Amino acid sequence: MTRNYSKNFFFYLAPLICGLISTFSLPPYNFFYLNFISFPFLLLTYLNLEIKKGFSSFLYGWIFGFSYFFSNIYWITNSLTVEEIFKPLIPFAITIIPLFLGIFYGISFLIFSYFKPRKKIVSIFLFALIFSFIEYLRGHVLGGFPWNLISYSLVEINKFLQILSYVGTYSLNLLVITIFLVPVVILFDVSSKAKLITVLLAVILIISNLIFGNLVLNKHNNTQDTPMKTIVKIISPKINLKRFFDGTDPSLVIKDLADIGNIDNRDAVYIYPEGILPSINLNEIQDYSSVFKKYFQNNHKIIVGITRYKETEIFNSMALLDNDLKLISVYDKNKLVPFGEYLPFENFLKKYSFKKITRGYQSFSSSSKRDLINVNDIRFLPLICYEIIYSGSLYKNFDDYDFIINISEDGWFGNSVGIDQHFNHSIFRSIEEGKNIIRSANNGISAYIDSKGQIIKKIESTQKGVIEIDTYKKGSKTIFSSFGNKIFFYFLIFYITVIFLLKIRERQ
Repeated sequence: MTRNYSKNFFFYLAPLICGLISTFSLPPYNFFYLNFISFPFLLLTYLNLEIKKGFSSFLYGWIFGFSYFFSNIYWITNSLTVEEIFKPLIPFAITIIPLFLGIFYGISFLIFSYFKPRKKIVSIFLFALIFSFIEYLRGHVLGGFPWNLISYSLVEINKFLQILSYVGTYSLNLLVITIFLVPVVILFDVSSKAKLITVLLAVILIISNLIFGNLVLNKHNNTQDTPMKTIVKIISPKINLKRFFDGTDPSLVIKDLADIGNIDNRDAVYIYPEGILPSINLNEIQDYSSVFKKYFQNNHKIIVGITRYKETEIFNSMALLDNDLKLISVYDKNKLVPFGEYLPFENFLKKYSFKKITRGYQSFSSSSKRDLINVNDIRFLPLICYEIIYSGSLYKNFDDYDFIINISEDGWFGNSVGIDQHFNHSIFRSIEEGKNIIRSANNGISAYIDSKGQIIKKIESTQKGVIEIDTYKKGSKTIFSSFGNKIFFYFLIFYITVIFLLKIRERQ
């Protein structure tokens, strides 16, 4: 007999509460231990309800996903407050996007239901396998949005994260979901011996990983610093986002940027955030060379995020300029933000006066190239804005560059949790790739992060200032930088093997 869950209040309440609880495990709250409550409760409730229908399983997961994303990406509506024309869309954006993202979690429970799970240890491995694989798809389907994976709840436990250099974010996500689910085994229909072994194995895994991480960090921190001939200055302004729309004089912004940078006579490269100069594109920047020359000298280089026109296309770019504003090299952004930088189905939607959220009606174009930016003896791998959130396949040759540079305009987040969420992706990328990260953000968190994910220097989003780097510790090539997300699929094969063996044992 099939139960009618439409009248079961607990069927809706349980995943709703679990989604809200897990939100507080993420930055900036970082109460990771809440997942030891939410995930076991989510799974145990599902198993106790003995849901038979596939749609009911989907709905259960969908509610969890909606609650989870509704409570942790509400900041998307802040970008709709900058221009009046977007404000009527706020109620739609704050509901439709979490509803869409929740579909992925609905699918994970739908697939899970087809295996007819019971309160057995195999259900833990099966759920973690399916859930983490769907999370991987979420990070790749339709351009991908790998925001707020469960593994990001551990961002403050740096020792635990050192395994990222071997396995990457998606594999870690699989492992931590498994670990978070372990407490549920206490209420499963298995022997006391099986319960004890399962808990002990989880504890041993956690302790071993912490010991490994501690050894890695101690070895790294005891290595010699490498001096730099050219100083890197990370500029963190706090210029209002409305400069794009209120006709702010670019000359005044340039003066503010120069004052914040503490410009001196030393050889230096000054790094400024994404799109920091209002109403100026790369094709017009020469008009302001006289203003720049008041502050910058011949031994200075400037890296700045700026719009670039090329024939009929527009690019969100990172440009390397000399003090005369002559272009040395340029990188055009590869991964664009849907609706923020380009309008999906543009030919259709523009008939109804829809536009991208950033200034102007024409969508940005994306590039398929990611060339390095070279400044004297320093080589930078450029990433603009949310390109930093993607795990794997950043660049093929580890030895070809020294730093990852990430510039961003975080004013679109307002004063929300989105600022911290965006920043903490950088920590994961630094460990995965074994590279130091330089991050310059306007209205966001600017920082210098070493190759082990340790924050060496940091400027909060509420402040402005400059970070100077004249030495750095070289990172070592990582397993993950060589193999990328192939490692995640090796883990999936391992889990499938474990599940198969547990199934055989159950039958015996």
